[in-house]
Amino acid sequence: MSANSGKTSLKLVQNIWSRRVVGKWQRRTWNDPLALSASYATSKKGTGQKSNGKEQNTNSLFQPLTIPHTSTSDDINVGKELVGKLNKSELFGVLSNFYKQQKLWNLGRTSGLDGQLYHQAYVSFKQFCMVSESLPADLHIVLSDILGGSGHVDDIYPYFLRHAKEIFPHLECMEDLKKISDLRQPANWYPNARSIQRKIVFHAGPTNSGKTHHALERLMNAKSGVYCGPLKLLATEVFYKSNANGTPCDLVTGEERRYADPEQNPASHVACTIEMTSVTTPFEVAIIDEVQMLRDSSRGWAWTRALLGVYAQEVHVCGEAAAISMVEEMMNDTGEEVEVRRYKRLTSLTVLETALESFDNVEPGDCFVCFSKSDIYHITRKLEQRNKQFAVIYGGLPPGAKLTQAQRFNDPNDPCNILVATDAIGMGLNLSIRRIIFFNVTKPTINEKGEKEMDVISTSQALQIGGRAGRYGTQYEDGFITTFKRDDLTILTDRLRCHILPIEQAGLHPTAEQIELFAFHLPKATMANIMEIFTSICRLDDNKYFMCNNDSFILLADAIEHVPLDLRVRYVFCCSPIQNTPFIISTFLKIAKQFSINAPITLEWMCNRLGWPFPSPKHMADLIHLEQVFDILDVYLWLSYRFPDMFPDNVHIRDMQQALDEVIQHGIINIVKLLKAQDMPVSSGLLEDEYDFQMNYRKRKTLADKATAHDWDEPELVSEDRPQKGGSKTLRLTDELLAKGILTKQMVARLQNEFSKSPRKFGQSNNSE
Repeated sequence: MSANSGKTSLKLVQNIWSRRVVGKWQRRTWNDPLALSASYATSKKGTGQKSNGKEQNTNSLFQPLTIPHTSTSDDINVGKELVGKLNKSELFGVLSNFYKQQKLWNLGRTSGLDGQLYHQAYVSFKQFCMVSESLPADLHIVLSDILGGSGHVDDIYPYFLRHAKEIFPHLECMEDLKKISDLRQPANWYPNARSIQRKIVFHAGPTNSGKTHHALERLMNAKSGVYCGPLKLLATEVFYKSNANGTPCDLVTGEERRYADPEQNPASHVACTIEMTSVTTPFEVAIIDEVQMLRDSSRGWAWTRALLGVYAQEVHVCGEAAAISMVEEMMNDTGEEVEVRRYKRLTSLTVLETALESFDNVEPGDCFVCFSKSDIYHITRKLEQRNKQFAVIYGGLPPGAKLTQAQRFNDPNDPCNILVATDAIGMGLNLSIRRIIFFNVTKPTINEKGEKEMDVISTSQALQIGGRAGRYGTQYEDGFITTFKRDDLTILTDRLRCHILPIEQAGLHPTAEQIELFAFHLPKATMANIMEIFTSICRLDDNKYFMCNNDSFILLADAIEHVPLDLRVRYVFCCSPIQNTPFIISTFLKIAKQFSINAPITLEWMCNRLGWPFPSPKHMADLIHLEQVFDILDVYLWLSYRFPDMFPDNVHIRDMQQALDEVIQHGIINIVKLLKAQDMPVSSGLLEDEYDFQMNYRKRKTLADKATAHDWDEPELVSEDRPQKGGSKTLRLTDELLAKGILTKQMVARLQNEFSKSPRKFGQSNNSE
């Protein structure tokens, strides 16, 4: 990828978000998301309708429609013919007096007009009355009576309310919208599962306890079955294991379909990712793995859907004991009992009394765990300086690269006997680790304001990751846990001694049918706006459920807002499993535009956009870019199974992915060389990863929220038009753009460098050189 294309990609996405912030100031369609994002209501029991401790202002999400003010020459002004022309100057005073009537504001609330909607409706109504050449006859006569002294200003209210319902059509259908978004009985969404009495078996135990192994034995001996796992790697592992054991099994993920039968006849067994679980196909046995993911703020809905909806006589649930009470509570709604089988760890796991403290103390079988790529880069350099060979695994790597790195580390005959990884090793890979070394025990997170925070890892995370040390049947059956820093060891020890808190809520997500019904009632609303409104007004049993974070959905909806797509198509596009980086979002937008003109997205089209063939990376920016290209190819494959006619070259794209995987693997082997080369100038915008993008995204969203925030409760304290706040300190443009997240400090530094090298000074004309 060239430097210019990198800058273009970054600029495209920044323009999308700049338009989003400006649009929100003008339209007031945002508050908080996926939805307003109810991600802020996911972790606290009893807060299903709240965000950050404050009641969401649902009405701020509805945008007013525009009412035409002009009339044709053929229209007869009946009101003028009956009572004469209105004095617009005096009318302005009457309308201003109407606006100040507190009792009318209170009356408006009974019709669904809170302070903000009342103000918006009044501004529109006043403009309608002052600008329109021909008013409705009944309104014209009432206004004439008031101007003549024979009427009262309160007489305007019925006509004002009529106008308000015209510009805010949701006032007439709010009850229908609330019924559509009533999510208090999710168990009733799955009639097939409710038509049978299922047997629920919970296999509870820590990592490396054999719980999933026992469930898989039952699955493979059944006449039919489905395995539902959290990762593509796990589903693929079960696919291979089942077929190797003589049980024909198909593989179904969002991006791939593989059949055990060469003739592509469906097998009786299926291994799938959790989101692809069928709720209509009957099975004898189903396995839902890692059920504690019910609490996940983004994907928890998929486990809820599988647990409530899988159509199987026996449902075997595997995961942490912390999920037992939540599963039992959910099964109370279905009338099904839960049988709990508890397992203990098969091998020993010891927390060491001393920290590592120095890279000189590294031993074979060690695995460094860190929570940022910068730490990975730091550790790999230190190990390379000591002539240590190592494998590297992190979340952004393609599955093939992860497996290759794991195989190198697990091979006792390979000199690569040290692993450097993120928490991506917590599930999905079989690793022969002797000692887990937490390089740090704090993990960066992004709050709803887009601010970076450092949180100590939870007990669940510490046990999930630490439990990877010592694996039954490997050369390192006894596992050990420690930290790199001495001070962190006490923190980690305390965390591991704590009990994991029981899971109190499971995730939910609106269905395509519910969103379609919303769109029918709100035909002028955007997809992002519909999702925000749905999440804001939906009713949950918040003692059990929360609305999952829809940030990614809304981001994609905004990106393709002006691309002409059918409602169903738009919804599917917005559900794409996409990483939120500028390059990926801008490429996704190009794909959507190509789709909208009914032009197939072919192999040739993709090659031209992505720069095939891919050269070996020369520095880290190249490697990161190639990982993002791999993600784009994943999105293509995901869409190809939903729109096969429009994405016809999935076989060739998969071949391209495999070739790209090998290029990325070569880059990982030479990661230290790439890091050293990174000291040289690199293309702008390529190093902004999903974490940075999410942080800037939430900063922009928070600023947009502040732009719409206003207290409309007291009419005497506000002007009729948008209030102007004075007295604020004027910021430099650079500071303002940094605060809004439009520029980063690195981008400012590059701009300063470019200006300093330019021979032209500010204020000089082109002829002055």
